[in-house]
Amino acid sequence: MKRSSLLGLGAVAFIAIAPVIAQVPAAKNFFQSGVNAQNVQKQQQVNLQLDAEKQVVAQDQQGKQTKTWLALKGQAKVQPGDVLRYTITGENISDKQVKNLTINQPIPQGMEFVLKSASADDKSNSKVTYSIDGGRNFVENPTVQVTLPDGKVATKPAPANAYTHLRMKVSSVEAKSVVKGSYQVKVK
Repeated sequence: MKRSSLLGLGAVAFIAIAPVIAQVPAAKNFFQSGVNAQNVQKQQQVNLQLDAEKQVVAQDQQGKQTKTWLALKGQAKVQPGDVLRYTITGENISDKQVKNLTINQPIPQGMEFVLKSASADDKSNSKVTYSIDGGRNFVENPTVQVTLPDGKVATKPAPANAYTHLRMKVSSVEAKSVVKGSYQVKVK
């Protein structure tokens, strides 16, 4: 795995969902830590906002299953099995282009990353990578070594519960513009 170095750390997140996640005991400590969306810029040129929505599954009159997203605000409750979508919005508040914006986002304790759910801003040439070692290394497709019944060791894709962080790298954010990325987690 390739090692990544951080240029500096400035947590500049506005969290509108802290009361929501406080209902999930395992995730409560994560949100109380005050670090929720991390901007690895040396100066605060990009404001970050993290929003959460809960997936609502219903059936229409024909019995077809529909999925919608409900914004989580106030004292909303989540339960094991609920799927949440986090959206990270980065707004360049400066008059200059910001290059190589890196946003690190930990997967909260008590939640499991939903594989293949991350999306990054297409117009800004963004890339998403993942960590399974607490945020030390990031790769596009994490793998783990597993011992097979015959004793041989094989490399397999990392399971969802192994993911600890995701990183969105945005090559450039134009002056006074906005970029977005999102990912989903399942409440354990």
